[in-house]
Amino acid sequence: MSSKTADDLVHDASAWWSTRIIDIHPGEIKIRGYPIQELIGELRFPEMIWLMLRGEIPTRGQATLLEAALVAAVDHGPHAPSIAISRMAVTCGLPINGAMASAVNALDDIHGGAGEQCMELYQAIAGELDKSSVMSDVVDAALDRYTRDHGKVIPGFGHRFHPIDPRAGKLLELVDTARAQGTVAGLYARIGVAVEESLERRKGKRIPMNIDGATAVIYAELGFAPQLGRGLFILSRSVGILAHAWEQIEQGGRIKGPMPKSIPYNYVGEPMRHLEPGK
Repeated sequence: MSSKTADDLVHDASAWWSTRIIDIHPGEIKIRGYPIQELIGELRFPEMIWLMLRGEIPTRGQATLLEAALVAAVDHGPHAPSIAISRMAVTCGLPINGAMASAVNALDDIHGGAGEQCMELYQAIAGELDKSSVMSDVVDAALDRYTRDHGKVIPGFGHRFHPIDPRAGKLLELVDTARAQGTVAGLYARIGVAVEESLERRKGKRIPMNIDGATAVIYAELGFAPQLGRGLFILSRSVGILAHAWEQIEQGGRIKGPMPKSIPYNYVGEPMRHLEPGK
């Protein structure tokens, strides 16, 4: 038998979940200590995201930069697997929540993880820099290690669809503006550019930064951990997933696969054969 008193058991039950994020009582909700009614109508959604994750309200410059990264990554069309999954899911009868969950589950290391991986690369480079370091030497060594450990694809650079990603340049311009205003230091922007330059030397052609590389710059400049970089991307892409799922609901359709039925897949197996009698 437990020797704990009833008060001890109640205390243990209350302590089972410990959080600094939210404090709720009847008629009272506080987020990070702020009454929710004081936040409603005052904070923009990116500011609320920051408050939830970081515990404090960001400056307007920080929130603006975070918002830009979130806006940039909302959608990339039905050929993006997560978006296609959301549309196919609703034609199979799933409701909005099921379609969104199915799509988000596809945002893993290959489709959705490049931003986190790029942040890890940037942070590894930043950790090796000191006042006597030559940026290009540190970057070259980091890329050598990365390709040795992970293969030739460098996350955040190059794009299978866009020769130049139209989102990346605008985001880097906003980082430059934020640096000039003192909002960010600009270290990770310099690292990103140095990685691009190193790749060009290695490949003999430009491998431009893409959306993942640019948002990795922003999230790293703003002090987010790499895992949160992936989480923020998922928040952003969820908007596109929701929009496509709803559009597909409005369009209708049943059991849409990845291709129209008029386009066959490519069977490469054995030709027709038959069992021998008696076998």
